[in-house]
Parts: sequence; C-alpha cells; structure tokens
Amino acid sequence: MYEASVGLFAPYLRNLSVLLDKGVAYAETRKFNPTVLLGMRMAPNMYDLAQQVGEACRHATVAPALLAQCEPVALPPLEHDMAGLQARIATSIEFIESLPRAEIDAAAELKVFFKLKNGTELPFTGRTLLLTNSVPQFFFHVTTAYDLLRHAGVELVKKDFLGRK
Repeated sequence: MYEASVGLFAPYLRNLSVLLDKGVAYAETRKFNPTVLLGMRMAPNMYDLAQQVGEACRHATVAPALLAQCEPVALPPLEHDMAGLQARIATSIEFIESLPRAEIDAAAELKVFFKLKNGTELPFTGRTLLLTNSVPQFFFHVTTAYDLLRHAGVELVKKDFLGRK
C-alpha cells in the first residue's frame, strides 16, 4: 500500500516539478512570462495548468493521509505562479514521505471516506481508494499538466513524464 501510494506519488510529483521547470525555461528562452502557461487549459470547462498541479497534489496528499489515519497537510491557497506551485509540490512530497509506512501498509481493508470539494463523502477501503480513485485521479492531472506544457511548445518527451534519465 505504501509503494502504491507514497512510492508512486512522490517520484511523479518530482517529475511534475521538473516539467514546470522546463516550462519556465521555455518561456524565458522565448521571452514571455511563464505564468502565461499556468492559465492554459485543454478545453474551456477544464482546469487550467495551475489547477491541474493543485489537484495532483491534493490527491497525492489526501489518499496517503487517509491510509495513515491522519489529517492531510494544509496546502496553501492555489496561486497562479510557478514558485507557489513548486512550493505546493515540495510540501506535498515532504508530507507524504513523513507518513508512517507501517500504518499505510496495513490500510488495505481500512474503511475510509474521501471528501469531494462539494462536501460529499465517498466510502472506500484503502485498496479501492488507491486503485479506483486516487491513483487514476492523480495521473489524470499529472498527464494533463504534461499535455498542456507540451501543447504550448515546451520540448518534453515521455522520459520527462516518467522521470527516466
């Protein structure tokens, strides 16, 4: 359970941080403000890049916290600036890596409730939370962030997403 949550989320959050760095470098090379990238969206009714990063961090922190039976870290309000998003990612990684491995590993059958933004609580076991909600949600938002940067012209390849050298 730990490897399927913290062991998965932390490296991909680090990869997401690198993707944002590459977005900044791209903007600087082309002489435009990198915050322009943060407002990009795939469709009018989809979250923009900043919100995609925010949601990836939310899913990466809430699920392991629920599994460890503790409160998730209070992330700062979502700002549309690269430094704020990088701080959010760093806070998320630091938090999830501080959670007790044994508690998370023992949580496969634990009954947990994932609270939606509208206040609705969805019941899960630890295993179903990860496999049917948090991991798919996390990768949806990380992938969309990658796609938005790539669509903007940032020179990214699959190994940037995967984090392979």
